[in-house]
Order: sequence, then structure tokens, then C-alpha cells
Amino acid sequence: MLEAFGWNDRRVQEFRSYAADGLAPGRLVAEHRTHYQVATEQAQRSATITGRFRSDSVLRTDLPGVGDFVALRLSSGDGPSLIEAILPRTSALVRKAAGETRPQLVAANVDYIFIVMSLDGDFNLQRLERYLALAVESGATPVVVINKADIAHIAQETTDRVADVAPGIPMHVVSARSTSGIAALQRYFDGNRTIVLVGSSGAGKSTMTNLLLGQHLQKTQEVRAHDSRGRHTTTHRQLFIRPQGGAIIDTPGMRGLELWEPSQRVETDFDDIDALAAQCRFRDCRHETEPGCAVRAAIAGGELDSERLARFARRLTK
Repeated sequence: MLEAFGWNDRRVQEFRSYAADGLAPGRLVAEHRTHYQVATEQAQRSATITGRFRSDSVLRTDLPGVGDFVALRLSSGDGPSLIEAILPRTSALVRKAAGETRPQLVAANVDYIFIVMSLDGDFNLQRLERYLALAVESGATPVVVINKADIAHIAQETTDRVADVAPGIPMHVVSARSTSGIAALQRYFDGNRTIVLVGSSGAGKSTMTNLLLGQHLQKTQEVRAHDSRGRHTTTHRQLFIRPQGGAIIDTPGMRGLELWEPSQRVETDFDDIDALAAQCRFRDCRHETEPGCAVRAAIAGGELDSERLARFARRLTK
């Protein structure tokens, strides 16, 4: 059963010492306020963490999260099983917790991150840049999925602007409502890989999750007509197994997305502008009216979006 959840030979090797201690392997599929839900070889079990595990954890991200492979002390009665350890993560999608100064683990051990953007009033390139920075930091591979092609005219300018913000990143234009383009996303699950969907409320993540699962497991709601914003249909992160192979994690909408330690993301977010700035005549060029500015030349030549330069300047002044 665990093979469908991404359990492989590498994980078997990592688990040898825990197996010798009588522990069982599992993958965390849901996190609730009072307990976790963990998939094991036999069935899904309710679990908690030991007091020692909690006291030894410095950050909230040191605790188990959805997608983690764990070492479990199985309960012999009606009580919950105990999570005693987390296996090494191959990736960790971490954001700054909303309204707090601490990191929050969104999902662990994912192979691809589907950044879902909708072609309606909620489309936002700045938010896409933040999601891309989040994805790059996680260690997983980002994929941009532009949804709602059935309700919005797709101008070439729109997809070109996305390509400018996400150069070299795979991009798919789909309609979760009409299922157009969804088939092209199936290949990312090959080899029992895990995908996590992130994006704003109303972007269509839950509808897309149902389509990729081949069954209606996630509730969906219509967005508000006046601003295209959705309500939080998905209230917690949850991992699902696909009958066709692979796993998918749906997440609640993240409108106020903030990066954890965002000051470290300035250079990696705008590598293209940094490369151009290195070619400016003056080392302290502000890219405004100075002669020999390679950045302004790129804008004049249509190679760089002026809005992107403005966002770069605002980020530096924060």
C-alpha cells in the first residue's frame, strides 16, 4: 500500500534502524488540531507525537506535516499511534505563517508544485513571483497552471508575461470546468510522484484535484462575481492517492502569501535583472536616467517588462 504513496527502496534503507526498533513506516496524509492521519501498510491510523518529540522541536517545521514519511509506534488498543521520528525530507514547501513571525510547513516530499493561477479578476503576476520563489526554495519543481481558459480570453500577451516572470518553467493553460488541457498534467504523476496544488481561493484547485483524482472528493464553490475571489472551500491540507498512480495534496487558498526570511530571496527572485545590471556602465546604476544602463536598454528593446523592474526596486527598499 505504501508504494502508492511514494515509498521506495531509498525509504526502505532510511527506515532500517526504525524497523529494528519495532516501528512501522507511514505517510502523513492529513493534519488536524488534535491529531494526525497516517497511512500505513495496512490502513490509515490516527496518530499523535510524543512529548519528547514536541519538546525537542525548535521550530514548528520540525514537527510532522502533510507528506512526511514517519516512524510510527502502532497502538495495540483504541488509542492513537505515536509518531516517534520523521524521515529525511526530499523537499519542504515552507511559508511565513499568516499574521505570525514563524515558518509554516505547507507540504513535504513533493516532486512538483502546481502553481494554479486563474484567468479572471484575481490574476496577479506579483503573486506568481512569490509562489515561484517559494517553490525554488522548497527543492521541488514548479509548474505554472493557468486555469479558467473557458471564461477568459487568452491574449498572447498574457502568456508572454507569465513566460517572462517564469522563464524556463513548464506552463499549461487548462480549464478545470471543461477539462480542457487536464490530460497534459497526468504525466507529472508518473512513478508515483507527489504533486501539491497552491494558489488563491477560487483559482480552481479543488476542482482540479477532483479531476486529477477521477472522483469528487473535494468540495468546490463558485467565486464572487464582482472580484473573482473565492471562499476557502479547502480548510486543511490533505494528501490523496490517485487510482491511476501518484499522490496529490490540495491546500487552502493562500491570498496573503509571505516568504519565510524574504530578505534572502531578493537576489534569487530577480536573477535576470541582476545579470543585466552587471552590464551597466556604472556599478551604482539606479536604472533610472543614467547613461549606459543595460537594464533600461532591455526595457526599450522589449526584452524586460518595466513593471518587473518596478517590483524589483520596491523589493530592495523594503
